[in-house]
Amino acid sequence: MWKQIMSIAILVTGLVIVGGCATAPSSPEGKADLTRDVGTALAKAKVQDPALQAFLDKAYGYAIFPTVGKGAVGVGGAYGKGEVFEQGTQIGYCDLTQATIGVALGGQAFTEIIAFETKAALENFKNGNLKFAAQATATALKAGASANAKYTEGVSVLSARRLRSAGTG
Repeated sequence: MWKQIMSIAILVTGLVIVGGCATAPSSPEGKADLTRDVGTALAKAKVQDPALQAFLDKAYGYAIFPTVGKGAVGVGGAYGKGEVFEQGTQIGYCDLTQATIGVALGGQAFTEIIAFETKAALENFKNGNLKFAAQATATALKAGASANAKYTEGVSVLSARRLRSAGTG
């Protein structure tokens, strides 16, 4: 029985549900803070990977989550708020939710950039229909990473760890 439970847990680990554009900060100050955080995160990401801007310029759209917080003690989750861009112009707000079940302990925070190759992929995201296994598709953001990033079903994920804490996961 325990073996079956662990098999199911491993299959469920890493399911990410990305919300559409309906999640906006409730105040003008909150919107300004998020915009500032997105700009700061993007600037830091460009330092880590100077080719990132060229990659984003080729994408139809992208979402930037400046801080995604993740924590787990066996069962865990992650959450982050961000902004969505279509052809370089900010068009709305979004959130990312991740649920994990499996062997995990600890916490971390990271920046995540999700690029959309086509208008259809962006529309799918805006409608809240994007679900994928992020661990299987995320590319660690470092020098040259965006030049080698691949799209899967019109979506590419770049991730950069922001903070480290004790634990595994």
